[in-house]
Amino acid sequence: MLRLQGIAVSPGVAIGEALVIDNEGFRIPRRFLARDAVEAELERLDRAIAASALEIERNRDAVSQQLGKQYGAIFDAHLQMLRDPRLRAELDEMIRERHYSPEYSVSRALRRYTKVFESLESSYLAERAHDIADIEKRLLRNLLGRKRETIASLQSPVLVLAHNLTPSETANLDRQFVKGFVTEIGGPGSHTAIVACALEIPAVVGMGPFLADVSGGDLVIIDGNRGEVILQPDEDALRQYQQEAEQGRSFVAGLQGLRDLPAETADGTRIDLMGNIEFPDEVEHCLDRGCDGIGLYRTEFLYLGEGPDPDEEAHYQAYLRVLRSMGGKPVVIRTLDLGADKVKGGTPIAAESNPFLGLRSIRVSLRNLPLFRTQLRAILRASVDGNVRFMFPLITTQLELRQAKMLLADVMEDLEEHGVPFNRQVQVGIMIEVPAAVILIDRFMEEVDFVSIGTNDLIQYTLAVDRDNKEVASLYNASDPAVLKLLETTIQSANRHGKSVNVCGQMSSSTTYTMLLLGMGLRQLSVTPAAVPQVKKVCRTVTIPQCEAVYQRAMLLENARDVKNYLREELKKVLPEIAV
Repeated sequence: MLRLQGIAVSPGVAIGEALVIDNEGFRIPRRFLARDAVEAELERLDRAIAASALEIERNRDAVSQQLGKQYGAIFDAHLQMLRDPRLRAELDEMIRERHYSPEYSVSRALRRYTKVFESLESSYLAERAHDIADIEKRLLRNLLGRKRETIASLQSPVLVLAHNLTPSETANLDRQFVKGFVTEIGGPGSHTAIVACALEIPAVVGMGPFLADVSGGDLVIIDGNRGEVILQPDEDALRQYQQEAEQGRSFVAGLQGLRDLPAETADGTRIDLMGNIEFPDEVEHCLDRGCDGIGLYRTEFLYLGEGPDPDEEAHYQAYLRVLRSMGGKPVVIRTLDLGADKVKGGTPIAAESNPFLGLRSIRVSLRNLPLFRTQLRAILRASVDGNVRFMFPLITTQLELRQAKMLLADVMEDLEEHGVPFNRQVQVGIMIEVPAAVILIDRFMEEVDFVSIGTNDLIQYTLAVDRDNKEVASLYNASDPAVLKLLETTIQSANRHGKSVNVCGQMSSSTTYTMLLLGMGLRQLSVTPAAVPQVKKVCRTVTIPQCEAVYQRAMLLENARDVKNYLREELKKVLPEIAV
């Protein structure tokens, strides 16, 4: 059994069989052979070893010719490992006696060798682990060839363990079979994490290198509440987590009775509890849990597939489906937030040296007016079928806001000229995601109908922490006093101006912060659908004076750790059964 600690990004516990996807995208499941297929599979292994040996010899000869025989000798060592009779005997035994596939046998055997070398005290010998990993990848390439399987072709429940998953790869995970995932890199505010929450899949990211410690088919536990991953758990750990998972399911089931009750505090203050969605089919999750509307519809995920860009009709149909499903309840559509880590499937991460400070979000839309106009037209056309509101992301200057509104007015005129119906009174708001917008918040309030605080980016830009970077993940903290001050400033400004204010980042989905935000004066929250029952439970348990006392005390504390511990203690006092 091996316990590993990563960063919890999507709650829940998942227990199941590992599906390992390494850096090169190999998927190595534990697959068994039919008895009569053994000899043919051994011959396939022979061919893969021969092909790998030929490649290594070519590399050796080329390097020897250019750099000298002493460098070519490195590849002689690789050949020696590849042709080691003990390795071959081990592989033969796994295929012939245990009926493992050659791919699984190679992966399992060579990963064991790699771990042995890594554990040696001699740094020279430990470095040989890289050579063995290289041989493993070469053999797998020759075994799999064009038959590489994709994650889309799953047939049974698995836990996906990967070096990394992009937001689009995460979005395309088959929820029927993928019960959880773990990645070696990534941070708490990454969009991969956001998508995992939307899919309601337990997930842990930022584990650091661990894929060499696990093979496909191994039993794994993913604890998305604590960020813990257990490889090959013993019976005690398995029993403990099975019990916790059952308790969690019972607690959630007990909250189903809240579905048709309002998110009203114990002393009668009504809270609008909205849902965050990425995909139209998530509307059903929101309705099932009794949401008051959609507070954040992230539309960029229309673009993250492999196909061509969606046209106006594709946008329109997606928005129409959401609006009609919500039946008159408000739906806040955030215009495109592409760039940074959100790029089209198959597109490398932006070539900018710092994409989070570069061309992203509203900046992309204002640079690509045809793309922006397409989306605005589609939203306006859909506006006659429901209660839709526009929200522009990452607004930093008033000029950006005015440019976006001017284009919206221009699109309205165009629709009017062509007799296309739309709602001219549609509300326009902005996301507060950068400190500059908070500093000038009173000026923005004069030009918008509402604001929504995107805490994921606001934390990133306030604390100068790349939210995808594991190395600084500990600094990315919603409890930081600087972040709380910006929230307080924005909420108080909106209330002074009589404008609606919402919090729609990950912070709002955590019950740890519910009392604090209500105490600050917030009366609207937009959360992941899965978080709705628990947040509603907190709202219905507490009073506003209780929340105001928590808020006032929290603002006096000096650091993020003290704030978070204090908020957790206060929540435990009112709801001891809730997981925090």
